[in-house]
Amino acid sequence: MKSRLKYGSQVISFEIPANAEILKFREPEYTINKETFYTNFLLRLSTTSQDLRNIGIVVSDKTRLCGYNNYLPWLVDILEKSGAGKENITFYIAYGTHPRQTDEESVNAYGKIYFKQSFIHHDCSDATAMTTLGTTKMGTPVTLRKDVLESTLLITFGSISHHYFAGFGGGRKLLFPGLASREAIYHNHSLYLNLNERKLESGCQSGILDGNPVAEDLREIDTLLPARLSVHGILNSQGKVCQLHIGSAYSDFLGACNQHNTYFKSQTEKLFDCVIASGGGYPKDINFIQSHKSVHNAASFVKDGGTLILLAECRDGIGTGTFLPLFRAGGWDNVFDKLSKKYEGNGGTALAMMEKTKRINIFMITNLDEETCSLMGVKKIDEMQAGDMLKKQTGSVAVIENASMLIR
Repeated sequence: MKSRLKYGSQVISFEIPANAEILKFREPEYTINKETFYTNFLLRLSTTSQDLRNIGIVVSDKTRLCGYNNYLPWLVDILEKSGAGKENITFYIAYGTHPRQTDEESVNAYGKIYFKQSFIHHDCSDATAMTTLGTTKMGTPVTLRKDVLESTLLITFGSISHHYFAGFGGGRKLLFPGLASREAIYHNHSLYLNLNERKLESGCQSGILDGNPVAEDLREIDTLLPARLSVHGILNSQGKVCQLHIGSAYSDFLGACNQHNTYFKSQTEKLFDCVIASGGGYPKDINFIQSHKSVHNAASFVKDGGTLILLAECRDGIGTGTFLPLFRAGGWDNVFDKLSKKYEGNGGTALAMMEKTKRINIFMITNLDEETCSLMGVKKIDEMQAGDMLKKQTGSVAVIENASMLIR
């Protein structure tokens, strides 16, 4: 029996044991219709002040695409037909703490509209661009860029996804942490750490919002943010946008999350001796920080002491300069102490990775070098070695064709 798994822009075939289980999800049905989208958006627009002097449209970066080259022109067309001029529309790229894209990457992400409209690249370190709206009960300063708050009409447009410690990505995350200050983002992310019990918060899981400190903090932040229209995209496993849900309330975001769960939450409770999984190919495996979500999801299906083989190209390397140094800091306890005093970017990701490599054996087919893999507690292998491991496997085996999408 053969399985074809994505790796970057390639596909690699593996001979898998006859008893292997293919862990599948249900692909969302395609329901997008231009006329219906126009009608629904105009209906939502009619409930706003319809002040089109200063329209801010918030979009994700290249790591979380949402069919922008197809659908941003629709949005602009609707706004122009409603009376807005080109000079009235500004796009904001919600990087959070991610690095800035090149113009070439931006054209690939958004299409020709990138050169036709005004795009602002968010910089979370630019304190002069920020203002603070308040502080949450958990101590997070709600600090984000001033200019987007001056919008007379605010629109967010992004895909819903599972997030391994915030529960879900997209939706309310486009404004915060997408356009927030670094300090504010890190404080919210630090809620992943349970300081009293010196562990990672058990409620911080993919697909979980209630009882999740990070998600509950984001919920409170949402009450301090300005009113807006939101377009929530539901993507299939190939990254194609299949549904566009338009809303203006937090309940609309929750509805989109529930819809996403019906497709991409596994029905199995089984754990396996060996799991071979793809990170989903490009751009899901563009770097290790993005690929970690696939590692995290796939690892949840592996028995203690079992084996995970993950395909993740990581053509852009790790994706941040703050991650690897934590693996040189003397182990889990030292890193936890360090982050407890001052949370750093991707600190929770490093701790989560350390926990997984203690529990299971992780092998990666990747462009990352052997030294980097070893530092993270991972062994780098090639496809032939992976094939030999599968042939020798005597226990239960599962295959996940896109671990970026499937949660347990």
